[in-house]
This record gives sequence, C-alpha cells and structure tokens, in this order.
Amino acid sequence: MEQPAAPAPGLIGSLAGVFRNSARLMLSRIELAALELSEVREHLVQLSVVFALALVAGWFAVAFTTATVVYLAWEAIGWKILLILAAGFIVLTVWLVMMARGLLRQNKLGLPMTMAELQGDRDMLL
Repeated sequence: MEQPAAPAPGLIGSLAGVFRNSARLMLSRIELAALELSEVREHLVQLSVVFALALVAGWFAVAFTTATVVYLAWEAIGWKILLILAAGFIVLTVWLVMMARGLLRQNKLGLPMTMAELQGDRDMLL
C-alpha cells in the first residue's frame, strides 16, 4: 500500500527549515574562517620574526653609527671598520623592512575567501 505524500509544511515548519539552513550556512562560514585564521596565524608569526629582526638590525645601525661618529671625533685610525659595520646594518635594516612590506602587500592577512563568501551571501540575501 502506498503512503500518502506528506502535507506541505506550515509556517512553523518553513521557519524551522529556514533556521536550519541559516545555521548550516553560518557553520560552514565559521569553518572557513577558522581555516583561514590558521593560515593568517602562520603569516603573523613570519611577519613578527621579520619585524623583530628589522628592529634589532635598526638598533645595531643606530649603535654603530653613533660609535662611528664618536670614534671619528677622536681622529683615530680604526674608524673605517665601524663605518662599514654601520653601513652593513643599515642595508640589512632596509632589506628587512622591504621584506616585511612585501609580506603585507601580498594581503595574506585579510581572509580573502571568507570575505568573498560573506559578500556573496549578502548579495544573495539582499
């Protein structure tokens, strides 16, 4: 014997379906955001290390430049090595800062897939 088709859901059944689908959509978006945040964490660690190295190199550049100026004021022979070290640390600092700027320009910290999905959801709903 055939069973009769289930009656169409009423208002409460439809609202429950909408709620269920909305909850599933939000769960999938949260999962995507969590995945992207783990990638962002790796990039933040990398950026932090580069920034710390740039900061240390910058302080060395200041220290050796200051030592060079003091040493030059004493009219001694060995000032050239301090000048070379100061120039080397200045070059290192500039290189590390450029590297950090390059990491930021790659937009690896912006959650691009999550933002695109959320924008697509917004466009679909509105």
